[in-house]
Amino acid sequence: MALGAAAILAAVKTHAQVIGQFERVLGHEPKSAPGNGLSAAVWVDSIRPVLSSGLTSTSARLVLKLRVYTNMLADPQDTIDERILTAVDALMAEYSGDFELGGLGRNVDVFGVDGDPLSADAGYMEQDSKLYRVMVITLPLVINDLWAQAP
Repeated sequence: MALGAAAILAAVKTHAQVIGQFERVLGHEPKSAPGNGLSAAVWVDSIRPVLSSGLTSTSARLVLKLRVYTNMLADPQDTIDERILTAVDALMAEYSGDFELGGLGRNVDVFGVDGDPLSADAGYMEQDSKLYRVMVITLPLVINDLWAQAP
């Protein structure tokens, strides 16, 4: 079985687009600073085998990162965290609700059975001499029977 990377990344981006809270949703880490509205970017973090693999094939845990961010100087500044957290909340609901990511995986590893759980961490990021308020979602996906094992 092939991973289906394009379909998985497209599904994750689509979830971010359908919540309607972002000016832009990128399928890569941006090389330049975005505008002042909320932005989202998706990229691959890691892939590794999981212990719950079968006897003839190896299942894998694919971890994606999804960063939600906005200019730290956006107005009104008192609502920056509220807007970011609202978007992250909607995304977490999307990824929890589409537990199998449209049939592309066994499950979103919500509780971290095979590693770190679905989570989001806040921070700051500088890009093009601009400071951004960010939350980065860790989106762990378990994919069944990805690689055949030789007898």
